[in-house]
Amino acid sequence: MNRDTLSAILENYRQGALSLEGALGELKDFPSADMGYAVIDNHREIRIGHPEVVYCSGKTPAQVRGIIERMLKGEGAILGTRADEAHWAACRDLSTSLSYDPVSRCIARRLDRPVSDKGYIVVVAAGTSDLPVAEEAAITAEVFGNQVERVYDVGVAGLHRLIGRLDKIRAARAIIAVAGMEGALPSVLGGLVDKPLIAVPTSIGYGANFGGLSALLAMLNSCAPGVTVVNIDNGFGAGYAASVINRL
Repeated sequence: MNRDTLSAILENYRQGALSLEGALGELKDFPSADMGYAVIDNHREIRIGHPEVVYCSGKTPAQVRGIIERMLKGEGAILGTRADEAHWAACRDLSTSLSYDPVSRCIARRLDRPVSDKGYIVVVAAGTSDLPVAEEAAITAEVFGNQVERVYDVGVAGLHRLIGRLDKIRAARAIIAVAGMEGALPSVLGGLVDKPLIAVPTSIGYGANFGGLSALLAMLNSCAPGVTVVNIDNGFGAGYAASVINRL
């Protein structure tokens, strides 16, 4: 439940369009809805500006369906991350407003209007293999009402590709840099831009990459100032952080 929904309920009650019992019924799940296997935090968007997000991995399709069905009673954005085809098959008939992206594995209901009109977020990905994580970041930021630009396949093995896209990258209000292998892309960008830079290491790489650990450590040890790092493959965390920055 967001501020607009809560305000509408209270206004309808004040104007007599909603009885006391009706208003209490509308507020029954506020601030949380206990479903037995999950407790939905309907107060979160009012507290921190972004709604609760459903992490679908590890949940059964029936559980994901139940949670999203309850969340659809509100009017805000909905995001389910790490959803597989079975999760989507269980939810797709709930509402025509829901969509599924198989690359990022996100189930989403997007806002019908931008929340931030101050500028855009750019997601920069080193290689095509990084796209699942990059798209998770991009879709997260879009679902939360931000304009997102994508600059993909510009890894440092072909530095001219990155240099040729710097104008678009520098014009963003926040930058997400996604890279696996040795994770050099955020360090290079950190010396070229003057905007907040969120680095996302991915698990893409050969054996000595250690499932993304080498990229994570490279980003944490970057000599470029101003590089902030999220966890391995955490596109959602980067998209969320960039959304907070873009709303300031």
